[in-house]
Amino acid sequence: MSSSTSESSARPARRWLRGTPQALAIAAGVAAITLLVDQGTKALALADLREDERIPLIGDLLGLQLAFNPGAILSLGAGSTLAITVFTGLSVIALIVAATRVRSVLAATAIGFILGGGLGNLVDRMVAPPAPGRGMVTDFLAYGNLFVGNLADVALGVGVGLLLLLGLRTWLRTRRAYSQAESTPSEEPEVSSLQGTP
Repeated sequence: MSSSTSESSARPARRWLRGTPQALAIAAGVAAITLLVDQGTKALALADLREDERIPLIGDLLGLQLAFNPGAILSLGAGSTLAITVFTGLSVIALIVAATRVRSVLAATAIGFILGGGLGNLVDRMVAPPAPGRGMVTDFLAYGNLFVGNLADVALGVGVGLLLLLGLRTWLRTRRAYSQAESTPSEEPEVSSLQGTP
């Protein structure tokens, strides 16, 4: 009896560790499309844009201007390009593992965006000058005078936003279930009817 019970309790754990094929396909598809679009737009930016000229799209708020970033977002860690490359590579591996275990469509989509964005910038760091692992990321979306980014950064932001939305939805469901459980009166057995008379 104990062995069958342990086996049955182990099955749900294995099912949780093993995601659905549909969710994995969604994550992989979103990541692949994000990577292709990111690299395609960067190739167009390298061919048609200049570092000393900005093409306005929405006045001074958004424009197109070529830039090369050795660091992370907002050029943070510009002197630690190799460390950022290693961290990005480890993050990509972790996201691939997570994609094999995810079960919801929203979570798979979020992981796909983050994975695709991470891969897009990782490709730049591996193949762009000045050296493998120290390459500079191609940016072309100029947000006013704040910073210049790319579509990989946009995908990362979308993915994180979807994960926050998923977390908020899970929290609301848990809170609603907890409130319903508290509002439901508990039924206690009538002890007096079960006691015998002396």
